Amino acid sequence: MALKGSCHCGKTKFEIDGELPAALTRCTCSFCAKRGVLWAYYKPNQLRLLTPESDRAEYRWRTKNVAHYFCDTCGCGTYSDTPDLQPDGTWDGKTRRLGINARLFEEVNGFEAATYPVTVIDGKNGW
Repeated sequence: MALKGSCHCGKTKFEIDGELPAALTRCTCSFCAKRGVLWAYYKPNQLRLLTPESDRAEYRWRTKNVAHYFCDTCGCGTYSDTPDLQPDGTWDGKTRRLGINARLFEEVNGFEAATYPVTVIDGKNGW
């Protein structure tokens, strides 16, 4: 099943080769909290951009280990490329994952990000 999504203006479009996760993730770090993103995590090879990479903008903060991408026209945050941190906070130094802004998914079988189960991670104190 391919999940489809797009930014507000429709300039950035993507597909995810995969299913909806059991729960979305809400991070409490300063960046995620201000954006209001609900993350769905996937492997990098599961993302297929349907628009040119040149149409996206990138923001990196502090350690520069996380690349946050957003539409260069409407500013809508689309996805983030992050280290694949384990629940205990460890990372093997190479494995990555993508946090996809699940609020951008097209409705699939009644999916609505705002009413979906959410797991909260303490990014405010954990990063």
